[in-house]
Amino acid sequence: MPCSTESDADKLLAEIRKIYYSATHHCFAYRIGLDWAQAFRYSDAGEPSGTAGKPIYDQILGKNLTNLIIVVTRYFGGTKLGTGGLTHAYSNAADMAITSAEIIERFIMEDLLVAVQYTDYNIIERMIHKYGGDIIERGMENQIPSIKMQLRKSSIGKFKEEAIEKTSGRVRFGEDS
Repeated sequence: MPCSTESDADKLLAEIRKIYYSATHHCFAYRIGLDWAQAFRYSDAGEPSGTAGKPIYDQILGKNLTNLIIVVTRYFGGTKLGTGGLTHAYSNAADMAITSAEIIERFIMEDLLVAVQYTDYNIIERMIHKYGGDIIERGMENQIPSIKMQLRKSSIGKFKEEAIEKTSGRVRFGEDS
């Protein structure tokens, strides 16, 4: 299930526990955010240590996913699986959940202010569209046309390099404008 905060993850887990109140275990893992702002947690929920939460979390990491929680609910059926069997079962359940889910891909966007000469304006505008950016605002900065845009964070370096090359260095970014 998608979630964007630890509080959301806790609420979703509480809902699952309430719906499936008679289950023996609600093992889970979640990962939220990116890089330094990342939070994660996993729990074996009474299963032997390392046999449930960690294998679920490993599936999330292996698929490089974030902003989700996976809860695997288990009813004890009388057959003891052993630690290897439990690890395999929880890992497979998480993998099947991920495989059957719709993965929503989102990109980190960043604002960028570009000051351009009149002669280079169309070049920069075409580049913004080429890189899949959005123009937020057009304006003037000290008698020079400016464009405030939004680009994928991962594309900004290449965009700047190409803009400098195509305008022979006449373009200025952010505070340099």
